[in-house]
Amino acid sequence: MTNLTAKIRKEKVTEAGLIPAVLYGPGIENVSIEIDRKTIEKMYKEVGETLIDLDVEGKKYNVLVHETQVNPITLELIHVDFYQPNLEIETEADVHLEIIGVSPAIKLGGTMISNMREVTVKALPKNLPNKIEVDVSGLEQIGDVITIQDIKTPKGVKVVFDDPEEIVIQILEPEDVEKELATPIEEINKEPEKVEVKKKEEVEEK
Repeated sequence: MTNLTAKIRKEKVTEAGLIPAVLYGPGIENVSIEIDRKTIEKMYKEVGETLIDLDVEGKKYNVLVHETQVNPITLELIHVDFYQPNLEIETEADVHLEIIGVSPAIKLGGTMISNMREVTVKALPKNLPNKIEVDVSGLEQIGDVITIQDIKTPKGVKVVFDDPEEIVIQILEPEDVEKELATPIEEINKEPEKVEVKKKEEVEEK
């Protein structure tokens, strides 16, 4: 589990490099805190929506990053919400997909297209992975695909999906690539450098 230190925020943050944050969850009162911006930015890129061991002036909480706000111009974090979940109840989180291996179909002239950068998974908070590897070495022919139901997850982790046949990765003929890329795909259009902003209402629904 990743460790992060925070301080109680008694008034508006004035110290350079710190940003405001809030800690909340079942069984605890909302706590206004402040954290180092660069530390949480780097940590969030590395661990995503996995458990963080948050130390607030000596008191520790197991938390998830459930809402972030960024400066629309600089894309720097300006506020973070930390949520302490019930560790005995499964929760959902978006997890980054990391492609590994080499597809033999590439040598046949095929082009590999990735339609998703992340998937939603469900697991106990302690089991939430920071990434899921997708091995493309089994894509041997042009036209081969990996669907969302093909994604292999760690024990205790389930991928949440509506359509089990939804294509995650596919190998296309070169002439089909431009046509495929011209089709709007939400996941492809996401900017990976931006931190996703989530609303509290969405968190509570989960």
